Amino acid sequence: MVNDEDKIKKALLKKALGYESDEVVEEYSSDDEGQLKLAKKKVTKKHYSPDIAAVKVLLERYYKTFEEKIQYMTDEQLEIEKEDLEKLLKGEKSGNL
Repeated sequence: MVNDEDKIKKALLKKALGYESDEVVEEYSSDDEGQLKLAKKKVTKKHYSPDIAAVKVLLERYYKTFEEKIQYMTDEQLEIEKEDLEKLLKGEKSGNL
C-alpha cells in the first residue's frame, strides 16, 4: 500500500518533470422537454512544463534523506535502487514507489 509520503513524492516528481493531461470541455443545451443534453464535447491534450519550485522541494526534502539512506545499503540493495531509478526515468512503475 502506498502511504501519503510516497504519494506526495510521486506528485512532486510528476510536477518537477512536467506532464500531459487531457482537458475536457463539455457544453450542454436544453431539449424540448427542458432536460439538459450534451451538445459538444472537446478533449484536448494539455502540456504542463517542468516546475522549478517542485524540483527545489524534491531536492531539499528528499535528497538528504536519500543520501543518508544509501550510506547503509548493501551492494544488492543499491543495485535494486539503481534499477528502480532507471525505471522511473523511463516512465515505468517500480515496486518501491
